[in-house]
Amino acid sequence: MILFTFVLQENTPKEEGDSLAVDESLFQRIGAGDTDALDELYHLTERALYAFCVSLTRDHELSKEIMQETYLKILSAAHLYKPMGKPLAWMFTIAKNIYYTEYKKRNRVQLEDTSLLGNDKRFSYVTDLEDRMVLEHVLAHLTEEEREIILLYAVSGMKHKEISESLGMKLSTVLSKYHRGLKKLRTYLEEGRS
Repeated sequence: MILFTFVLQENTPKEEGDSLAVDESLFQRIGAGDTDALDELYHLTERALYAFCVSLTRDHELSKEIMQETYLKILSAAHLYKPMGKPLAWMFTIAKNIYYTEYKKRNRVQLEDTSLLGNDKRFSYVTDLEDRMVLEHVLAHLTEEEREIILLYAVSGMKHKEISESLGMKLSTVLSKYHRGLKKLRTYLEEGRS
C-alpha cells in the first residue's frame, strides 16, 4: 500500500529546505513576457497546484486541464498581480474559479457526487487495489477542505503553515482539518481490516 501510507503516520518534520517559496517577482517577469519565468513558476508550483486541483475535481485528467488553464490565465494576467506575500493563494483562487466555471459547463452535476474509480481509466496509474480503495475513500468521504489540506501536504510536500497561508485559513484550522481527515482515514482502514 504505497499511495496513501503517509496518512497513517503522524506529522513527520520536513527538511528545512523543503519550503515552497515562490518569488513574487516571477509574476512581474511573466507579465513582461519572460517565458523562462513562467517555466520557473511551473516547476516550483506544479505539484502543489496539481494536489489542489485533484482535491477539487477528484479527476486526474480534469485536474491537468485546470492546471493548464491556470498557467495560461497566469500568463495573461500576471501583470495584474499585486504582491501580497501569498502567490499560491492567488494561483489557487484562479484554479478554483476555473474549476467552478468548468463545473457549471458540465451540466451542473452534484459537486459531492463521486463515482467509483475502480473501472475508471483516468486513474489507471493507481494499480494497487488497496491504493485505489484508499483513494476512492479519500475522494468520496473527506470534505473538500480536508482533501485540499491532506493532498497539499502529502502530494506537494507543503508545510501546514504554507497551506494555511495559501488557503487563507488559520494554522489551527488547517491542523484541525488535517487531523480530522486522518482520523477518518484511520477509522476507515481499521474497519476495512476487521
